[in-house]
Amino acid sequence: MFKTFYPDEDVVSAYDIPYERLYKSGIKGVIFDIDNTLVPHGAPADDRAKELFIRLNEIGLKTCLLSNNKEPRVASFAKSAGSSCYIFRGNKPGIGGYKKAMERMGTTTKDTIFVGDQLFTDVYGAKRAGIYNILVKPINPKEEIQIVLKRALEAIVLYFYHRDKKKAK
Repeated sequence: MFKTFYPDEDVVSAYDIPYERLYKSGIKGVIFDIDNTLVPHGAPADDRAKELFIRLNEIGLKTCLLSNNKEPRVASFAKSAGSSCYIFRGNKPGIGGYKKAMERMGTTTKDTIFVGDQLFTDVYGAKRAGIYNILVKPINPKEEIQIVLKRALEAIVLYFYHRDKKKAK
């Protein structure tokens, strides 16, 4: 039952992912969530985010930001971070935003990954769209109440995910 929400992979931070290795393995595009994945919720692009997008561009990876947030927030972050592709009001976990992101990047489910911090929107949506997904730990524990409530449910799913992951080893 919970496996529907299991990420394909989990890491501490979007900044710890071996993007060079992924590119060499055939990945051509990365779709990112913004808030609490790349920066704290509502924060502007910081130097670390800007450097990441420069690095991804140099590697040859295409990027697209996919957020359920409104256009002013997403457009401002995208411009500052250096990502020309973004989708606001992405309606995650619906699959339309993921498909639109791949279309804009010229990628497919086979050569795209998704990076986000929430199981029930980010990971579940990417799984539904057929995209390999990587769950990262939230950058900042201070979140809106509706997200705090979701985190309590996520903790249950993650307990079983980590237990099953240990059993598989």
